[in-house]
Amino acid sequence: MAFPSNNSRDGRGRDNRDGDDGGLRESRVVTINRVAKVVKGGRRFSFTALVVIGDGNGRVGLGYGKAKEVPLAIQKGTEEAKRNLFTVPMAGSTIIHPVLGTTGGGKVMIKPAAAGTGVIAGGAARIILEEAGVHDVLCKSLGSANHINVARATVAGLKSLQRPDQIAARRGIAAEEFVPKGLLKAYNETQKIRSGDTSGTPEAVSTGSTP
Repeated sequence: MAFPSNNSRDGRGRDNRDGDDGGLRESRVVTINRVAKVVKGGRRFSFTALVVIGDGNGRVGLGYGKAKEVPLAIQKGTEEAKRNLFTVPMAGSTIIHPVLGTTGGGKVMIKPAAAGTGVIAGGAARIILEEAGVHDVLCKSLGSANHINVARATVAGLKSLQRPDQIAARRGIAAEEFVPKGLLKAYNETQKIRSGDTSGTPEAVSTGSTP
């Protein structure tokens, strides 16, 4: 059976119906699968769609939809992705610290990278990172190659990222003692931009010594 050309199995399709919904970009389809349920008298077919949506500025969500028709499965996946939106702590164009995301058989290592590196990742992980607005990052799948497992592990990793102030408060030390100066500066600048403050932000983490 033919699938719509703008939502292909290679994970680079987009659903054009979402547009700019609250700053969100168009949803992207990671994968579409046809599944069969054995019932009395034969098999009943349906489709599943794994969908990612984000604003390219730190927010991203993952959704899974199932329906008898592909467009409806994508729509359901998009709606769930919007409900699952979360914010990724970022330092400029990369993440604030390395993280290992695990879910089921999926295991994904994500590491910060220098500006200009690009998104060194493939498949589902790449789509999620791009939609979150992460432009420089190193990502490697260490577990299952299944699209759903990789996607969920990537999301789990991004959700487990912690802000420097959270770690500093828990450890009772200054953020500069465990966060590289360049990353900490980029993080503070990112927080300033997100808050719309051009002179300073109360969420910024000091790079000086602990008071």
